[in-house]
Order: sequence, then structure tokens, then C-alpha cells
Amino acid sequence: MLARLLASFAAGEMSGAVKRLRISAAAYMAAALLALFGAGFLVFAAFILAADRWGAVNAALGFGIAFLAVAGIVLLALKIWTSVQSRRARRRRVSDAGLLAGTAALTLLPSLLARSGKIGGIALPIVAAVGYAIYRENARHSDEDEVGPDGA
Repeated sequence: MLARLLASFAAGEMSGAVKRLRISAAAYMAAALLALFGAGFLVFAAFILAADRWGAVNAALGFGIAFLAVAGIVLLALKIWTSVQSRRARRRRVSDAGLLAGTAALTLLPSLLARSGKIGGIALPIVAAVGYAIYRENARHSDEDEVGPDGA
């Protein structure tokens, strides 16, 4: 897909691709609008049927309660989805921070080892311990990610 896009850009056919994209977007928007109107008329027909059977006030109350219940379910699902996404992002940030710390430690290792004296001799065990701690931290998080919080 990307290769085809780059080839059309190189061949100067980008204006044609943009024109086709605009036409497709307009057609999809028209189809979505017509589908919305169709769904509205179906709901209206169901309301007329319910009003004929149970009366206008009872039908209006029933439809109002039903739409509020569906809206509540959608909001609840959105809240659950948002919390799951933020938890995943937090895990990813912790993992990325560990990787950055490990990379920084490995980057500094040659310069610390090149120094003579006590600092070079002390730095190697410290850097090794920090690297091992980072490895254990990331290994623990990757095991949890594979299993997942729900055990699936």
C-alpha cells in the first residue's frame, strides 16, 4: 500500500489519488447519513407501534428509559475501556523507562571501565547489579503481559 502510494507520488498521480479519496469520503458520508435517517425512521415506526399498543405517554416513557439505559451502558463500557487503556499505557511507560535505564547503563559502561582507579573498579559491580535489577523488573512485566490480568 505504501509502495503504491510512493510510486504514484513519484509519477505525479497524487492529485488523482486525492480526488478519488475525496469522492470516496463524500460517498461514505452520504451513506452514513442515509443509514442514520433509516435508523431514525425505524425507531419512529417502532414508537408509533408502541404508542398504538400502549398509549403515547407509556410508549414515550418506555423509549426514553430504554435510550437512557443504552446511553448508560455505552458510558460504562467507555469508562472500562479507558481504564484498561490507561493501565496498559502505564505498564508500557514503566517498561520503556526500564529499557531506557538499561540502555543508559550500557552506554556509560565503556567510559566507566576506561577510568583508572577506584571508580572503575567499583562501577562494574554497581552497573552489573543495576542491569540485573532492570532485567528482572522487565522479565516480570513481560510474564504478566503474556498471561494477562484475567488469566487468558
